[in-house]
Amino acid sequence: MPGRHQHVKIHTPRRTGVRRRAIPLIASASALLLAGCGAIDSVGGSGSSASPEKGDDITVGLLLPDTDTARFEKFDRPLITKRVASLTHGKGKVRYANAGSSAATQSRQFGQMISAGADVILVDAVDSKAIAPQVQKAKDAGIPVIAYDRLAEGPIDGYVSHDNELVGEVQGRAIVDALGDKAGTSKIVMVNGSLADPNTARFHEGAISELKGRVIVAKSYYTKEWLPQVAKANMQKAIRSVGLDNIAAVYSANDGMAGAVIDAMKEAGVHKMPPVTGQDADLAAVQRIVAGEQRMTVYKSFLLEATGAADMAVAKVQGKSIEFDALAQDSVDSPTEKSIPAQLVPVVALTKDNIKATVIKDGVYTVKDICTAKYAADCAAIGLD
Repeated sequence: MPGRHQHVKIHTPRRTGVRRRAIPLIASASALLLAGCGAIDSVGGSGSSASPEKGDDITVGLLLPDTDTARFEKFDRPLITKRVASLTHGKGKVRYANAGSSAATQSRQFGQMISAGADVILVDAVDSKAIAPQVQKAKDAGIPVIAYDRLAEGPIDGYVSHDNELVGEVQGRAIVDALGDKAGTSKIVMVNGSLADPNTARFHEGAISELKGRVIVAKSYYTKEWLPQVAKANMQKAIRSVGLDNIAAVYSANDGMAGAVIDAMKEAGVHKMPPVTGQDADLAAVQRIVAGEQRMTVYKSFLLEATGAADMAVAKVQGKSIEFDALAQDSVDSPTEKSIPAQLVPVVALTKDNIKATVIKDGVYTVKDICTAKYAADCAAIGLD
């Protein structure tokens, strides 16, 4: 992603001076790798003049936030583990913990990583503000911290994620496009993520930039800890308030909540499912898209994000420059830190029209994974067999 130095001011209402490239509707991780984004094979490249501080015998602490989001256990964890091993000739190891959506649990796990002597810690924060004291403790102990997927507060050394406002834009645009000429008089419900997650504000801002003035936002909810059961309860409230037949579309910030939203509408007796958005390309969401129950999801290459995070973590431990090794050609600001080196991975709007060109081409799922007996007829109808 050469030539783009992006400052994302997480603590301000809007970003200014941000340059973005257009979002392709069809892309794949394999194509992005070949396009020379520079994030995959750059560790140890000739651009670094720093002397390694440690060799290959390193421990990378990995803290993931929840088990409700299928990608974390199925993709992120194994991809990071594999990449660390590859970069360290099989000598490096990953020490792993999942917080189960609890900020208190994650704080305790973070402290255990520090006590156990991790050389670097990758953290996807449940609560970006609550984790800051542990980030400071790691800093005091000389342990670099890389924020993964969500921007944590405190003195972090790097950040690997996506252009999260752009994620919301893609979702909002999908709703407007689906409603077409009826958009202006259509009522929609917004099911946002957790207020404790800084990404939630970015997703919401991006979505609103596409929805404002184009649709009627009848109800908008935030979802504690991104829990599907909370999203379902809020959707049930929206159905009672707005009326099932009056809901023209639902903005759901991720796939786990999208499934809960769809369940709520089914239980309420929906005759035709309105467009519902999502994010993360969970297998269940892809199957719902095939079946016509979910309009779209945002596919964020697990391969690129996880690999970039592992590359950045190992580079920090070994004393390499993440800025000059093409691992962090962007930068972001958090409420506590300025100009944090960052790697922002492109996103793709996944619909039934580009499943083959995205998650199948990238090896995330096979046709067999998606097209189980329940979805066989739907798959055949769209040529996915």
